Amino acid sequence: MKKALITGITGQDGSYLAEYLLSKGYEVHGIIRRASTFHTDRIDHLYKDPHVNDNRMFLHYGDLVDTGNIEKLINKIKPDEVYHLGAQSHVRVSFDMPEYTANTIALSSLRILEAINNSGLAIKFYNAASSEMFGSCIPPQSEKSPFYPRSPYAVSKVFSFDITKLYREAYGVFACNGILFNHESPRRGETFVTRKITRGIARIKAGLDEKIYLGNLDAKRDWGFTPEYIEAMYLMLQKENPSDYVIGTGESHSVREFLERAFDYAGLKDYRQYVEIDSRYLRPAEVNDLLADTSKARRELLWEPKVKFEDLVKIMVDADLRKLNIAPLGDGDKVLKDKFKDVWWKND
Repeated sequence: MKKALITGITGQDGSYLAEYLLSKGYEVHGIIRRASTFHTDRIDHLYKDPHVNDNRMFLHYGDLVDTGNIEKLINKIKPDEVYHLGAQSHVRVSFDMPEYTANTIALSSLRILEAINNSGLAIKFYNAASSEMFGSCIPPQSEKSPFYPRSPYAVSKVFSFDITKLYREAYGVFACNGILFNHESPRRGETFVTRKITRGIARIKAGLDEKIYLGNLDAKRDWGFTPEYIEAMYLMLQKENPSDYVIGTGESHSVREFLERAFDYAGLKDYRQYVEIDSRYLRPAEVNDLLADTSKARRELLWEPKVKFEDLVKIMVDADLRKLNIAPLGDGDKVLKDKFKDVWWKND
């Protein structure tokens, strides 16, 4: 039985990845921070008492800024694969917390790679890079495009990308960078723009809110469906030789377009009646347009997305309506049923 260690297992990506690897027969270990309140809601449906004989998921307390703890867990678990997804993951917040962002992104990658290299174990390492690294680079962006980071988050991701590549080339560590463009789902954090929109729509329809407050509506992103991107992560570590891959849909749409599609689908025809701009959500340095060139992933991983922009909007709106006990409109559920024969994730 293969063993995988996931940092950020309680996040959107980590929870889907845990489900996926369990469906593949893995023993899954995850690092969680100690807190006085529970923050494991995304993986609660996977959790079993550690005393249960057939349990294959185990959680360990730890922190990405604690070098000793990371080394101890690597040597104790002896994982076959490490998926490094944990981070301070909000781009706008990184301007307010630049040092902490760098510590949990840039230096955490270095800590894990050093622990893997020192362990002497044949561990495969996946690093969650980001399309934000491209910043102001002219789209479309591929593995050969230059980085032009425009936030402390993006600068930290560039370091993590380069240190991963260095350990691969200097020490022979099987280390891959997944340069994932924006990937969304019903499990996306509520402070991220897509969930702010779909959750806000549900709350407006339920009579709980009247407005949604957003920042730059003209920013364009390549938005895809997270469960599909999880499969791409896995495929990278199954290759004979490690490399770096851009993962996206090849379509770019603005925040304004997301608003228009989501409100129209929900039957609220004019989003301008419900949306206000709040300068607190504007970035000091903006990234205008991110668009993935996934030629390499399609060619070498045989990976391509099934869910595109229009379908993604419907999936997320339906999910947030359901969470407030409002009957979903159904098109999002139909997309999942029609496009996926084997759904290994819990449909939220």
